[in-house]
Amino acid sequence: MSDNYNAYISPLSTRYASDEMQYLFSNNNKFRTWRRLWIALAQAEKAAGLDITDEQIEELEAHAEDIDYEKAAEYEKKLRHDVMAHIHAYGDLCPKARAIIHLGATSCYVGDNTDMIIMRDALKLVKGKLVSVMKNLRNFALEYKALPTLGYTHLQPAQMVTVGKRATLWLYDLVLDFHDLEYVLSTLAMLGSKGTTGTQASFMELFGGDGEKIDFVEKYIAEKFGFAKCVPVSGQTYSRKFDSRVLGVLSGIAQSAYKFSNDMRLLQSFKEMEEPFEKNQVGSSAMPYKRNPMRSERMGSLARYVICDTTNTAVTASTQWFERTLDDSANKRISVAEAFLAVDAILNIYINITDGLVVYPKVIEARVMNELPFMASENIMMDAVKKGGDRQTLHEIIREHSMAAGKRVKEEGLNNDLIDRICADKRFGLSKEDVETHLDPLNYIGRCPEQVERFIENEVDPILKNNSAAEGADLLV
Repeated sequence: MSDNYNAYISPLSTRYASDEMQYLFSNNNKFRTWRRLWIALAQAEKAAGLDITDEQIEELEAHAEDIDYEKAAEYEKKLRHDVMAHIHAYGDLCPKARAIIHLGATSCYVGDNTDMIIMRDALKLVKGKLVSVMKNLRNFALEYKALPTLGYTHLQPAQMVTVGKRATLWLYDLVLDFHDLEYVLSTLAMLGSKGTTGTQASFMELFGGDGEKIDFVEKYIAEKFGFAKCVPVSGQTYSRKFDSRVLGVLSGIAQSAYKFSNDMRLLQSFKEMEEPFEKNQVGSSAMPYKRNPMRSERMGSLARYVICDTTNTAVTASTQWFERTLDDSANKRISVAEAFLAVDAILNIYINITDGLVVYPKVIEARVMNELPFMASENIMMDAVKKGGDRQTLHEIIREHSMAAGKRVKEEGLNNDLIDRICADKRFGLSKEDVETHLDPLNYIGRCPEQVERFIENEVDPILKNNSAAEGADLLV
């Protein structure tokens, strides 16, 4: 039996997250980034005047991706320190450069800087997929901007909206998430080279107290990895508030997706809309006729996990003692990576659903027309008043007819006959044609089409214009 069946493997890897996101949090990416950081440190220190040769740097570059994981594991078993294990494994490959690897640095130089690089790159991947969902919903909203449907408050039929207007509610949540992501992404900063307690004392020793050279080294490293700056102050680590803020963005996306998934599950129950259903898809092992909203359910399930996961980074940020404690490490390795993997999976599902949403206008119309007589009753009453009727008397008559029609629908399972009752009641003084003029659903959707167009023009299209959609999302969901 394969080892894969004898050990726990996260479903986020085997079932949900994309290859792109999994790579960002892979060992290969992590430890190759460590080596890139060691090379950048050596280059910066050489440029700042330390006795480091081109030959040593070339040797480091030549073996940047030759990672012997078995040897590193042997060293870690002996040294009980992952960074030192990889320094020794790298040094074995680079005997000329061994003495200058990690010079002046502490473990967090590679650990924290790598984490910040990975979070930055992962947020960019999330951003692209978020834009893809927004593009799908934009097109959907415009297509159905004028299709009347029942609005709901308290999950009870209320004034009408349109299918497209409802889609803008889902879309606006994502617009807010997009702006939050953009802001947090713009504020990320590398740890740089701060030393064991953030004082840069070891670098003061290396550079003979020359602070300008230390600043040069940090600026060099930040620019090398595409960051505008390093954090201005730190303990041994960057503030764990960074992790908490990033998870806050991911939680926001999860909340928006959860809201959408719940609405879709309800709409699919009403048979008004459906998520895509594949030709050979099985809805139930027992009931062949079922078309379950399994994508939306999975989206909600993963979203719930991400929302709960934010507690991890919040507690970690608030329990770091003084310049650092190591109780962040094990938790951080799991919580940050899995939140990204889960949000990646959520967005892949979201892309898939919104790329193939199915709308059933006839079902929507039937449901609208069954409720429309109640909604039209006030307009009908006003029309009757204009023809000489007494408002208070007519109000009571309509109330009585509405209760009778409601009883017929709820208790007898028959159609809503409120309009027939009103037409037959001579006290209204209205013909059937007069009454039916009030039964056009388009008369009850307010400014929905205009709101959809203005929202997309002002809020959505500028984002889509400036941000290309993600490519290669895993749509086999």
